[in-house]
Amino acid sequence: MKKTALTSERFPREAPLVDEREIFADLAERKGTSLFLGRYSLNEVLAVLAKKSFLKEARKRFLWPLDVELNSSQYPLQRLQIFIQEKRPENLIVDLKFRETDFVPRPITDLPPLPPLKSLAFEWLTLQNPLHRFCGTDTPLPGQAYPGLNMSKKIMDLFVYLGRLTRKDCLLVFPAYFHNALLFSRYFRFWNPAKEAEVLAIRHTFSHMPLKELAWIVHLSCLKRADGSPYEWAAEEQLYPLSRPLRSVFDSRTYRDMVKAAQKPLSFSIDWRAFERKAADIPGIAIRPL
Repeated sequence: MKKTALTSERFPREAPLVDEREIFADLAERKGTSLFLGRYSLNEVLAVLAKKSFLKEARKRFLWPLDVELNSSQYPLQRLQIFIQEKRPENLIVDLKFRETDFVPRPITDLPPLPPLKSLAFEWLTLQNPLHRFCGTDTPLPGQAYPGLNMSKKIMDLFVYLGRLTRKDCLLVFPAYFHNALLFSRYFRFWNPAKEAEVLAIRHTFSHMPLKELAWIVHLSCLKRADGSPYEWAAEEQLYPLSRPLRSVFDSRTYRDMVKAAQKPLSFSIDWRAFERKAADIPGIAIRPL
């Protein structure tokens, strides 16, 4: 387990960044489970965070100084945590579990077969601002303890950079909640066109509804399928393509047509009576039947 405290004195704004070529030049010499992705020191990780403006944004939010810890006890699964000031659960800003793995695309009729894809898989991701609290009509998302950092674009840029730096074919997520899949859908696609269609159909049906309200409706099993059965979220692999073959699949007319075709028969409704009962203690949720 490695730990690095990050203060203004230790890491000044004008500190030089590690060049990608320097990192690659070191790969053959430095391997070890105590390194980020088995390759990079925490100082190199901090250099990337600086390069992608994460440290600058943290300062803007008064999330400073930072304490960074890398846990490799379950390598190749690793856990990167970033705290404000010191390592305490209530000071947690970033909690990321990740690994390098091969994604083996299961055969789907009409989609071209692909070989195993080298992926950077994110198994758990928490981004939060522990200096803020939910209050009044401010509604948390399911599983959310503190408000988010509002840095999704910069975090995505950082993940893409790491994926390209380590020569991956894709980024891989396995969204634990429906709202995670919906948020990731701005950048990621499900390998399974039917799953892609499912998420898009729900969002389209309730496009007038705030994301947080829809997230709780799904989480509390108050969303119903056409046959009246409750819709239960079941996670599948969502991918961000970094290689041309995978990008070509998602950009293809075949994939798009399969998603559209799978959307057409889908129909969803809300059990408002059940939602009113189950959501009574959730702050800021408006119970308003359609």
